[in-house]
Amino acid sequence: MSFKRDPHRDELRAIYAEVDALTAPYGCASTAECCDFGLTGREPYPTAIELAEIDLAMRAANVSVTSTRRRLPIADRSTGAGLCPLFSSDRRCRVYASRPFGCRTFFCERITPDGSKLPRKEIQRLSRAVADLSARF
Repeated sequence: MSFKRDPHRDELRAIYAEVDALTAPYGCASTAECCDFGLTGREPYPTAIELAEIDLAMRAANVSVTSTRRRLPIADRSTGAGLCPLFSSDRRCRVYASRPFGCRTFFCERITPDGSKLPRKEIQRLSRAVADLSARF
């Protein structure tokens, strides 16, 4: 069975929908600073199932980057190229709908609406759900 029809993928997409709804008020659409790994010093660490989702999205979008099947293609900080390699030349994620949990839940300090705090317990619960799902995958 291809990953496109794998029931694990449906579970992953349901978790992604839940985290997206939970974090919607905290989005920062005006900048891509959080995806500039050279600037933030942080990178997402996707699970095996998330890498399968990214791979599927890359193939669907005809995106080609240097990668191995076991890891997300990471920007080369040594050359100063800190932007995620999945970004297009206009600084848009080419696999946005399939971005991993780490990309969905990393926020800069400017995003907190009205001084409210991120729902950390719920985010941790969903993070564990992704890890558990990946272990079953």
